[in-house]
Amino acid sequence: MAVAQQAQGATPADEAELRQLTQDLAELKAAYAQEVRRLRELDMQVQALQARLAGRVPAAGQVVAAPAAAAAAAATAQAAPAPSSTAPPPSQEGYASTAAEAEKARAESVSRSVSDVKEQTRTLFTQRFVIENGLSYNRYDRKQLTLNGFLALDAIFLGSIAIENVESDTVNYNLAARWGVLPRLTLNMDVPYLWRKTIYQKGGAGGAAGAIAQEETTGSGIGDVTFSGNFLLLPEKNSRPETVLNFGVTAPTGQEPYGIPWIVLERDDDEFIRFAVPEKQPTGNGAWQASVGLSAVKTSDPAIMFGNIGYTYSREASFDDIDNNPATVNPGDVKLGNSFYFGAGVAFAFNERTSFSMSLSNRLSARARTRYDGQPWSKVIGSDANSAMFNLGVTYALNEQATMVGLLGIGLTPDAPDFTLGFRLPYSL
Repeated sequence: MAVAQQAQGATPADEAELRQLTQDLAELKAAYAQEVRRLRELDMQVQALQARLAGRVPAAGQVVAAPAAAAAAAATAQAAPAPSSTAPPPSQEGYASTAAEAEKARAESVSRSVSDVKEQTRTLFTQRFVIENGLSYNRYDRKQLTLNGFLALDAIFLGSIAIENVESDTVNYNLAARWGVLPRLTLNMDVPYLWRKTIYQKGGAGGAAGAIAQEETTGSGIGDVTFSGNFLLLPEKNSRPETVLNFGVTAPTGQEPYGIPWIVLERDDDEFIRFAVPEKQPTGNGAWQASVGLSAVKTSDPAIMFGNIGYTYSREASFDDIDNNPATVNPGDVKLGNSFYFGAGVAFAFNERTSFSMSLSNRLSARARTRYDGQPWSKVIGSDANSAMFNLGVTYALNEQATMVGLLGIGLTPDAPDFTLGFRLPYSL
């Protein structure tokens, strides 16, 4: 009765305001339900992409149930009363309801370009199994002036002047396998196949300063196989980079450079060998090697900073002939110089699929030592090296499983190659 009296006392203006508020409420409910559906759809797309990147495939029941859950949520939103203007919308599972949660979710999600950069620096542990095909080309050219004589009257050189030149081209195909054994441990195997061509040039052929003798030798075969591992020591946080322990062993499976027959091309009148070259080119160093190092990666959108440091130990090895004199056979031991390497760089993620990187790498190698049977160790003069490279790289995601990686290296020191050009294609299974 009281309600009827209130309804009879309502003015037309009150009735119009009620109709307007009811219409506004219905529009807000419809908009809220539409936003819920959109958020659910985006959430399912993000979860599906993250699952594919991590090598996981959602179950068929989950795929079918997700749209039904989204529709049920939308229907519930339509039936529910509109939230007040001061209260935040209810938090839905799978997406952020506040700015802080959105920032946290964005920080936790890793883009594809960042993952590709981490894969190249061996700091990615979300992939189960990866097959990588790589092809690289190295160019090396070294010239030196040889003087055989003496300086008379401090101004006139008496003797022979010759120019020696060595040009080397190497093509390396590398087949690699990466296996994510544990969430923090990845095991790797690299099997290279090399083809090498070296051109030797020597001036002063036949005693004439202007004459140049030239000979070309080639070699191909399996190189030294490497078994390695990567262990995640510290995950990345706001104030520290992701730190990874790297370790590996290289087996002397390639053709060692010792004991290869030499071809004599020119002798002096007293039968002294002036010009000789090996019959074929080696594909390995002939010694076991072990390495250990640390890698660090820090993401700072849109930049990814990385660096590494490590040490390589070479074990001494015995050979039937360690002398390059074709007329003699001298068995003995060889101890290659240990090396220390380090590098640092930065990569920029242009978008979800593409990134560009720049880095500097350097390897310092100590002198090698040789020992003939029954003789003491002696250092090989000129065998120490300082090889520095400036590297440029581009990664492009071809599809969900494959990435194309292009690399260009520029030699900065005489011991480094003039330049290197390489392509790699990692494929996630």
